[in-house]
Amino acid sequence: MNVSHPRTPAGMIGWSIFASRWVQAPLYIGLIAAQIIYVVKFWKELVHLVVDFSSFDENAIMLTVLGLVDVVMIANLLIMVIIGGYETFVSRIRMDNHPDQPEWLSHVNANVLKVKLAMAIVGISSIHLLKTFIEYGTHESELTSTEVMWQTIIHMTFVLSAIGLAYIDRYLSPTKDDGL
Repeated sequence: MNVSHPRTPAGMIGWSIFASRWVQAPLYIGLIAAQIIYVVKFWKELVHLVVDFSSFDENAIMLTVLGLVDVVMIANLLIMVIIGGYETFVSRIRMDNHPDQPEWLSHVNANVLKVKLAMAIVGISSIHLLKTFIEYGTHESELTSTEVMWQTIIHMTFVLSAIGLAYIDRYLSPTKDDGL
């Protein structure tokens, strides 16, 4: 592949605009740092659970485990954004035929990434809502019914948004099985 620098002003502007995608690379590196912070948070919570499990009641254990699941789901979301965003908007990662290449990476584009992110957000929101319901059922809960209602409404908004994005993606990108 021969990449030469343009010699005309219009060519230089176009080349500069195309090259500006690399400005995003530090953002993805920052998200990797955030991923590391989530790994540390996960291990601190897990050690706390293991060391102090005998002093926890069933609800406390369940809430802690849901917190761990939440951290994992957020970490998965970060991976999708880091890998998918970099691959879609900055540069190809070139992992062809690597045994650890995520299945979804072979067909990632902006629309697929949006749908996957929306589904991940719904999953994360589901965990938060489940934690809210469990906590709300305890006597020491400081949550009000209004707060629970708004969390439920916000979650349903995420669900409807994800369904809408998936429908739009399917409508704009019909498959051969759709008869088109």
